[in-house]
Amino acid sequence: MNSVSLVGRLTKDPELRFTATGKAVATFSLAVNRTFSKSDEADFFNIVTWQKTAENCANYLAKGQQVAVLGRLQSRSYENKEGKRVFVVEVVANEVEFLERREKSGGSSSNSQSYQKQDKPKDSKNDIDTSDVDLDEFQAIDDDEDIPF
Repeated sequence: MNSVSLVGRLTKDPELRFTATGKAVATFSLAVNRTFSKSDEADFFNIVTWQKTAENCANYLAKGQQVAVLGRLQSRSYENKEGKRVFVVEVVANEVEFLERREKSGGSSSNSQSYQKQDKPKDSKNDIDTSDVDLDEFQAIDDDEDIPF
């Protein structure tokens, strides 16, 4: 079984490139804190995303933003300019979940983003904390016939 799940912060903005056949590929590095460590230690992982996921990451993610990555480990090798064989292990992401909203700041560069968690009250009916859920993105269902199951 080859499965990886990581939650961390981007160490730089994603780099978007295109293959010779036109497929989008984005790469970025993810810093993941070691929760079992008493000091502030982190591991750094190279992440590769493809196609629409790559385009979304390049368009909506920035350095410092927190994401969750689900994917698999992949190892490969290549010959560098000096003729030496280089081995690389990277995470090929199937899913990237944006855990923070990137807000546009007026008049500043796109690299300096501010992140704010919106304070929303708890749902009084079920006492559920909805502070990290954007309820505006959900659509209301008028009757049971619209439910897909």
